[in-house]
Amino acid sequence: MSIEAMMDVLRYVPETGEFWWTDKAPKKVAGKLANAKDRLGYVCLKISGKMHKAHRLAWAFVHGKFPDHDIDHINGNPSDNRISNLRLVSHSVNLQNQRKARADSATGVLGVRKNGSGYRAEIRVGGKRINLGTYPTTELAHIAYVDAKRKHHEGCTL
Repeated sequence: MSIEAMMDVLRYVPETGEFWWTDKAPKKVAGKLANAKDRLGYVCLKISGKMHKAHRLAWAFVHGKFPDHDIDHINGNPSDNRISNLRLVSHSVNLQNQRKARADSATGVLGVRKNGSGYRAEIRVGGKRINLGTYPTTELAHIAYVDAKRKHHEGCTL
C-alpha cells in the first residue's frame, strides 16, 4: 500500500505522535485513535491486512518515503512517536540506545553482571567486549558503564 493510500485512512499528528483513523477508514474505527500496542510497547496499525509499526509510518508520512534503516526512539519510549523523538539510524546505532537490561539479566542492570563477590561493568565497542572493572555494588558498576557508553556509543542518548 502506498503512503498516499495510507494517508487516506490515517491522520498523523507530528506534535503528539498520534495516529487517528479518518472517515475513509472502516466504520468500526473511523474517527478513533489508532493506538494498539504490541508486547514490547510499540504502537502497531493494521492496514489492509498488514501490520505496520507506527514509528515507521510516522517517518514515511513526514518524509514521503519509508525508512531504509532503523528508526530509533531517542527517549527510549517505544510508544512515543512524535517526529521530534524519531531518528533514522543504522541497526548498530539503534542497539546502542538501549536504556534497560534484558529481561534475562541476572542483575537487572544494563552493562553489569555478577563477578564473584562484586559486579563487573562491561561494554561492547566495535564488536569487542571491554571490561570496565569490578565494583562492590551494581550502582557503581552501572555508573562506570554509563560513562563508557556516553564516550563510545554514538547512539547513546543517556
